[in-house]
Amino acid sequence: MVLIEMVMPKMGESIMEATVLSWLKKEGETIEADESVLEVATDKVDTEVPSTHGGILKEIIAREGEVVPVGQTIAIIETEEVIKHPLGLDDLPDDYEQPEGIGTREASNYSGPTSNGLNQLTGPGTQRFYSPLVKSIARQENISLKELETLSGSGKKNRLTKNDVLAFIAEKKSKEAAKIKAVISVSDRPIMDEMDIRTLDWSGSGEDEIVEMDRMRKMIAERMVESKRISPHVTSFVEADVTGVVMWREKVKAEFEKRYNQKITFTPIFIEAVIMAIKDFPLINISVEGDKIIKKNHINIGMAVALPNFNLIVPVIHQADQYNLIGLCSKVNDLARRARNNQLKPEELSGGTYTVTNVGSFGNLMGTPIIVQPQAAILALGAIVKKPSVIDTPAGDAIGIRHKMFLSHSYDHRVIDGALGGAFIRKVADYLEDYDLNREI
Repeated sequence: MVLIEMVMPKMGESIMEATVLSWLKKEGETIEADESVLEVATDKVDTEVPSTHGGILKEIIAREGEVVPVGQTIAIIETEEVIKHPLGLDDLPDDYEQPEGIGTREASNYSGPTSNGLNQLTGPGTQRFYSPLVKSIARQENISLKELETLSGSGKKNRLTKNDVLAFIAEKKSKEAAKIKAVISVSDRPIMDEMDIRTLDWSGSGEDEIVEMDRMRKMIAERMVESKRISPHVTSFVEADVTGVVMWREKVKAEFEKRYNQKITFTPIFIEAVIMAIKDFPLINISVEGDKIIKKNHINIGMAVALPNFNLIVPVIHQADQYNLIGLCSKVNDLARRARNNQLKPEELSGGTYTVTNVGSFGNLMGTPIIVQPQAAILALGAIVKKPSVIDTPAGDAIGIRHKMFLSHSYDHRVIDGALGGAFIRKVADYLEDYDLNREI
């Protein structure tokens, strides 16, 4: 038997630590490889951590509430598997320095865990802990530890969740907004006497309402302003005849859902066309670092998802060119569902090389999307609309009803000129217009 040190895995770019929320398995229990054994929280999301080996959970080292850096030991697994590499070290950042003792141990030489010296967030008279996400929100909203201690948590063991904190913030700001009154300085308005000033009260009689941005909206605002500052945006438009796509989807959607137990939407079909166009024009799939252009070997497609509160999040389909249409459909549906339920993993929100956003889902004909940095381009899909159109027939030109949509392609004019940006979006339209009506699913 061999004892393996299970370490805190890397969970996305710039995330170097996580808080242990709860253990899903107890000491002495048998676990399978890839089975979730604990729940952790980062400053972005809460997620479950799977075991990298099957065996027995010999000992739990990182206790609930502890903040553990990436690569540090969190548990000991007793296994009979053949070990080729120290557990989890393949996932560590390139510059990570391996702590002493990480790797395998012979059972006869194991003398127990060592202290990691990490403490949970505490205050006078309390042992309550808070996840990095909760602490990050509290810091940004200037919520004191004393205020947090008064809140009831809806999580396991009364743990305070993100939703608990956001609900408290909304209630607090609502009360503050109700107390806002207009303050007018006498020195600024010399013609008004004291009675005039006392009678001015705008707390509830005006038409305006002061609404504080939530945490996500602040982040979106900062990134949009930063993108406009960094990249000179140019947008090219093409109107595509997608009648073939509409007819094909209508023909196969019932059978598709029956066979694969999921709906086929237009989004994966459009993403597939984008992938093929990127292969034709690889200089679209780039990023910029200073005066250097980084050509991406992988095609990682970001797909903008609107949340129920109208905020926006962009999960990424990594190596999207490796999926067929069925695989793309599965990924699109899964990411969209988990995005709306706040179940995305940190790594699913990073690494995109090109982004697609569907403004047509809101009935918009077209849009001028803002580039997701450090990418160099983004495509907006407009609404599909029936239009009278001139079509070629054996008897000559005729007027027919066609399904059409606008494609809006915004790109970074520092590195992509109109010729490339325009040719790319035209190629996407060509793939959609030449869609094979006899395509098998």
